[in-house]
Order: sequence, then structure tokens, then C-alpha cells
Amino acid sequence: MSETLILAIESSCDETAAAVLRGQREVLSDVVASQVDLHAEYGGVVPELACRAHVESIDPVVKEALAKAGVTLNDITAIAATQGPGLVGALLVGLSYAKALAWSTGLPLVPVNHLEAHISAAFVEDPAPGDNERPFVGLVVSGGHTSLYLCEERSKYKLLGQTLDDAAGEAFDKVAKIMGLGYPGGVVIDQLAKEGNRESFEFPRPMMKKSRYDFSFSGLKTALRTHVERYPEGLSGEELKDTCASFQEAVVEVLVVKAMRAVKDSGVRDMVVCGGVACNSRLREMMAEACEKRGIKLVIPRPRYCTDNAVMVAAAGLHRFEAGVRGTMDIQAVPTWPLEGLGGE
Repeated sequence: MSETLILAIESSCDETAAAVLRGQREVLSDVVASQVDLHAEYGGVVPELACRAHVESIDPVVKEALAKAGVTLNDITAIAATQGPGLVGALLVGLSYAKALAWSTGLPLVPVNHLEAHISAAFVEDPAPGDNERPFVGLVVSGGHTSLYLCEERSKYKLLGQTLDDAAGEAFDKVAKIMGLGYPGGVVIDQLAKEGNRESFEFPRPMMKKSRYDFSFSGLKTALRTHVERYPEGLSGEELKDTCASFQEAVVEVLVVKAMRAVKDSGVRDMVVCGGVACNSRLREMMAEACEKRGIKLVIPRPRYCTDNAVMVAAAGLHRFEAGVRGTMDIQAVPTWPLEGLGGE
């Protein structure tokens, strides 16, 4: 029997993506149409514009993914698509396209949870955790999510803690807007922070000691705003770089401390960090240092697989396909779909 070929489609927010994956780790194609330029002037994603862009991009993106993989739909084993969570209109575009493909070809349709997809990127990048199904702690940190999970086995997740207000990526973007740095803000702050002194300004570490696993970044955002107001003519030069470095350090320290606390309390030896904020260079550095110090196996996917993409959807889709999960033609987009209790349709 030939190895499984998964065609995956992702459209949960502002990236239209398609990929073809052979088996668990052989990426045959990985195509992403970004909408960053479209939303930049608004300082964030505009749902209606995102939906229109998905409609325009979905067909050429899927066709390009098949062409780059050197396959046709006749070679595909199953079609995986993000069902949620995400922007409902954006999800509908990709899911409807996948349903149409499945109906017209007779191929199985596999609905995928976007958060599990982020975690599944780790299984593409590294054999552990994965091959031996060891339990691990997963930190999903992005523009829409900041959550800690105990992953006891594939598709079995226990929510340990989550943000009570802004997600970390959302905080980065909002703070960048306050400082006039443009969108997406996390990338700009990361670059400026590399040239700044992260000890120049003392920003709060919200809930780092009070709550065991939950997060809160709205107060930190307010502290940054108050700090910026001390500079009526705006931040620039070294002060801007130092501010970015100090703010970033506060966010990253909270994420790392909470993650290490979860690892210790859970008694596991593996850690996965994923989602768009996992691209942050300081988070990758501090998490690697913390895990090495404690003898923890750390897997952080390459940045390409941290931001929204379809390779991660294919990886999750493959696992769910092999577990017998199938979607019917009447499934709908699920804007909020928790990982806890994740199962078949």
C-alpha cells in the first residue's frame, strides 16, 4: 500500500494556505498567500477583507500546492481542512472549498482543529515527542491564543491555563500600534529589541506568581501605554529599542516561567512551543535555556511552521484520518472549538 498523501487547506484568519504531506514528515508542497499588506494600514485583521481575499486566493493556492507536489487529486488519499477555531467567514471559505473537493472526488474529508494543528507542527519537525507517544506540555502562543496544555497523547488534551484577556501576540500588535511601529507588531518589536537593553525599563510581569498557569497581558499593555505617554514627541532611537526590549522581556519571562511550572508540576520531560509568537527570537532563546537547564526535551517548529500554514493542518489531518475521523458534507465552521474533549465529528 502506498504512503498516505494528505492535501490540507488552512484559512482560519489572514493566511490562505495549502500543502501536500506524504506520511508524517515528508512535505511535498507548502503554499501560503499572506494578507499582511492588505491589513497593515488598519493595524490588524479586518474580517470582511480577509474573507474576500480568501475567496480570491483559495483556488490558485490549492492548485499551486498540487502542482509543486507533482501530484493530482487522483493521487490524494484524503483532504484535511481547518474547521475552527478562527474567524467564521474565513473558516467558511477554506472548509467550503474542501467540502466541494471531497464531494466531487469522493475523497474522505477530515476536519481539523486549528490549535491541534499548531501542536502537530512539532510532529513534522521532530520525532520526539511523537514516535513513542510520550506526554508533553504544549504552549500555544499566537495572536488569538495563549494557552498551556498537558498533552497526554495525540488528540487528548487537558487545558492547564490560558489568557484571561489579550493573547500574547495580540498584546505585541496593540503595543506596536501604540508606538506607531506598524503591523504585524511582534516582528518589528522583536527586531528592535535585539538592539535594545532589556533591563532599561521595568514592566510588570502580570500573574506570574498569583496564578499557577493563567496569563494576563492587558495590564502590561496599559503599563506600556503609560510609559509611552512620558514621551510627548514619541519614542525613537535608543529609547524605542530599549522599550521594545524591556516590554518583550516581560512577556517572554511570563510565558517561560508558566511553561516551566507546568512541566515541573506535570512531571513530563517534553515541551512543545508553537503558534505565531513562537517565532520570537527571545522566546526561543529563553525557552531553550530553561529546558536545557532542567533536562527537558524542547521542540519548537521552524518559524515557517509556527505562523499559520497548511503543513501543520496536514499533520493533524493525517493523525485524525488514521484514527478514523471523517467529516460529512453538512459540517460547519466552528469559530470556538476547545481542544479539551477533542474527538471525532
